[in-house]
Amino acid sequence: MKYQNCVLARFVNRDNRFVARARLADGKEVVVHVKNTGRGKEVLLPDAWVSLNYCPSPKRKTDYDLVAVKKGNQWINLDSQLPNHLAYEGLKSGKIALPGIKGSLTLLKPEVKYETSRFDLYYETDQEEKGFVEVKGLTLENLGIGAFPDAPTLRGQKHVLELTDSQKAGFKSYVLFIVQFEHLQLATIHSEMQPSLRDALDAAQKSGVQVLAYNCQVTPECVTVKEAIPFDLDYPFVDPNQ
Repeated sequence: MKYQNCVLARFVNRDNRFVARARLADGKEVVVHVKNTGRGKEVLLPDAWVSLNYCPSPKRKTDYDLVAVKKGNQWINLDSQLPNHLAYEGLKSGKIALPGIKGSLTLLKPEVKYETSRFDLYYETDQEEKGFVEVKGLTLENLGIGAFPDAPTLRGQKHVLELTDSQKAGFKSYVLFIVQFEHLQLATIHSEMQPSLRDALDAAQKSGVQVLAYNCQVTPECVTVKEAIPFDLDYPFVDPNQ
């Protein structure tokens, strides 16, 4: 994924979940749309470098989207719409693999309803296998560990519960974390943030749902899926915001 019109700026402050302010190189302060409703308190700090995608339109209230922030020496992509795109293209190209399936993908369809959820991807293979892939973007990092979520998500928990139902009904289903940065040792669940999500994922894994994580190479204007990384449900995570 490559953004076409990125400029670097310094972060000023976040007015609310969707709106922030940043300072361009010429000193002008601009209002920007934050493409992530997560808290991001550990990275969206005053004077942090951010990448703004310039996309003016009469239908928009702002001319810029905040798509990435620099933390230390690495960029973290914050675009919550990006993981689904990366997952779809990664599965189509073979860059992302679904362990356990025997065949090759013959169908990959986004946004398919099951029970009361709409899962991100539905697939079929030439060996008559079928299942769902629920994609989650992961942007929270501390001490080389990536964790999900950075804010409670009842919607995400519902998806995990219904993925478990799909697995029991004969589908082969997956949770896929797209880690929107590169340098980390493994991914885990932020159990203290949402213990019930950890328990739902534990039950899902025991039912056969597999949890995958892939990191990404990130620059201010480009994001590329890199490789599979370990996922450990109960690895201890230290919240950088506490």
